[in-house]
Amino acid sequence: MTVRNIGRRRVSWLLAAALLLLAPKVLAEDRPVVGLVLSGGGAKGMAHVGVLRVLEEMRIPVDLIVGTSAGSAVGALYASGMPIPEIERRFLRLDWLASFQDNPGRSYKPVRRKRDDWRFPVVPGIGVRADGLHVGGGLVAGQNLGFILNELTRNAALVEDFDRLPIPFRAVATDLETGEQVVIGEGNLAEAIRASMSIPGVYAPVERHGRLLVDGGVANNLPISVARDMGADIIIAVDITDSLMQTDELREAFSVVGQLTTIMTRRNSEQQLALLSGQDVLIRPDLEGYTSADFYDAPILFELGASAARKHAVELHPLSVSQADWLQWQVRHRAPEATQEPVARIEIEGGRRLASDFLRERIRQKPGERLNRDELEADLKRIYGLGYYEIVSYSTASSPEGTILTIRVQEKSWGPNYLSFGLNYEDNFDGETRFNLASSLRITELNALGGEWQTGLQLGTEPWVRSQWYQPLDYGYERFLVLGGEYSRDTLSLFDSGGRRIAEVDVAFRKADLAVGMEIGGNAEVRLTYSRGYATVDEQIGQPVAPEDSVHQGGLALQLVHDSLNDTFFPSAGGFAGLRMRMERDGLGSDRRFDSVTGMALGTESWRGLTLTGLVYAHAVTRGVPGIENAVRLGGFRRLSAYAPGEITGADALMASVYASQTFGGPLLPWFVGIGFEAGNAWSSLHSASWDSAVKSSSVFAGVDTFLGPVQVAAAYNNEDNWTAYLNIGFSFTQLFY
Repeated sequence: MTVRNIGRRRVSWLLAAALLLLAPKVLAEDRPVVGLVLSGGGAKGMAHVGVLRVLEEMRIPVDLIVGTSAGSAVGALYASGMPIPEIERRFLRLDWLASFQDNPGRSYKPVRRKRDDWRFPVVPGIGVRADGLHVGGGLVAGQNLGFILNELTRNAALVEDFDRLPIPFRAVATDLETGEQVVIGEGNLAEAIRASMSIPGVYAPVERHGRLLVDGGVANNLPISVARDMGADIIIAVDITDSLMQTDELREAFSVVGQLTTIMTRRNSEQQLALLSGQDVLIRPDLEGYTSADFYDAPILFELGASAARKHAVELHPLSVSQADWLQWQVRHRAPEATQEPVARIEIEGGRRLASDFLRERIRQKPGERLNRDELEADLKRIYGLGYYEIVSYSTASSPEGTILTIRVQEKSWGPNYLSFGLNYEDNFDGETRFNLASSLRITELNALGGEWQTGLQLGTEPWVRSQWYQPLDYGYERFLVLGGEYSRDTLSLFDSGGRRIAEVDVAFRKADLAVGMEIGGNAEVRLTYSRGYATVDEQIGQPVAPEDSVHQGGLALQLVHDSLNDTFFPSAGGFAGLRMRMERDGLGSDRRFDSVTGMALGTESWRGLTLTGLVYAHAVTRGVPGIENAVRLGGFRRLSAYAPGEITGADALMASVYASQTFGGPLLPWFVGIGFEAGNAWSSLHSASWDSAVKSSSVFAGVDTFLGPVQVAAAYNNEDNWTAYLNIGFSFTQLFY
């Protein structure tokens, strides 16, 4: 063989190798552009994930994705490069119930808000202005949903052009003013998804470029035309649009409204289906029996989507590529690594009524530092917990100087004055019934520092009214002043050793107070309060036990509170600790001269639905004589439950209790059963306290958690062979301290 022949053969080998290396690229360029179209359908959209799983099993590359509503959420995650197993894992772990709530969690509220929770738990989103009452644009503003979407799209946070995602993507929304479809292909990916799935009347509309956007299903629930416009040669359309109900199913108002919505989406879907050609593939998962609210059936919905896709395997097979082509496609469409560039600048958008420093002081992220998303989201949740904003969100964008962090706040359209309500009910079926209905008006953002004026009114067995001005002394709320006035009336009952009531006294309290305080972190505060007022006996039945004349009150109280409970009424995690030292002196305007200390500690934890709660409460007079108007009252539900309210009264008191409960049912309406044990008493002095002199109460209870708080029934038995039954609504452990 000549040298020339050897050289020619080597050249041939090199050319063959080059062709082999280039072959996948040539094949990839020759194959048709495949567009995936995912329709809206609420929870049923999780069937889209199963379809995607089968497409990957068959090695079918997707070149572009268009989605509406739930389809936009699934499509955006896949387009951003998130692997299918990761999408499934995220959906299975997602707190779907939280996505339909705005409250980021009680732990993000300041202590002063938590203090009001037990009395005014119902915040229906009603605002008060000079021109009347106002409500928001939807039942849910979408605050928690925004945080969830930001987390899901974290890796694509800096991508502003959706053509630059691993797979080009479009989300479809509807212009609320014109009803026209809006195709979103740039901006913040989380915001685009949020706009596409803003169900009218449920989620508030998203304002974007001066337009109010709602769920894309109103205009185009199956956006095949959008995929065609993007250049798709072949469409794989997944249609999960609801079917129309039959006449015998249209008997209730909700079904009629649902039918009208389905008619609208079904009609525009049919128009889009007419655009399909013979080479396109239409997949319709069999989701009979499932609704757009079945978010906790994710595993089943995944499989139903996968099963539907496998039924179209013959039609889909021509779109499959070789293993080499598939590996190359996967590499090109892998999710980019999340950027770790330092934040160059922080911008604040929105928030006209309060100074921008008000927001800046609450954000720990600093320019020049790498973005700490967990810390940032915690800060934004605390800002939202103040109650001033409808939406608090953030986005990032790249620039020549680095990453730009933008904080956006949208003030409540129905604010800045808000109504809240509450209901408390307790009946021991033995003549002791307590019923209170409460309402509060909170006027906020009265100055640049965030001054507030709140007035609360309670009518019923225990009348109460309080009006107070809350004035921060700095932008960060760390230091504050509170000036208030209060009226309350309570009934004090005295019992003899045999449990017989010997006296009943109605005492009215009137006072004015001034407090200076400081927040300590997010869950604690300390305040020093001077109060001046008087107590009067309105009515006294039985033995005279209280002075008929007014008793002047005046003193100082130093109070330290830590409250990290995750729920006001039925906590399953966190704790509460309160310590109050009170001093009454004649030089401060009091007829009494005494010192007292009140303390309470509560801890709770849960494991697989089993919740354990422990509580210790103590009150002691350390000097002087406080008088009956300052006596501690125990008895009643969860205050030594087997005794009547106020049956155990004294200058000093001590109580310890433990409760165990098991939660059942779904997340929408959980119910529970449990047992409890309480021990304690009231004495003239804690020096007389002993285990032998303590009274004991054992109880069993069951109930259901509602927006008013737990509605529960209980039966309690004491060590004196007495039984008591209760019906209670809206009990909170923290009432014992406040």
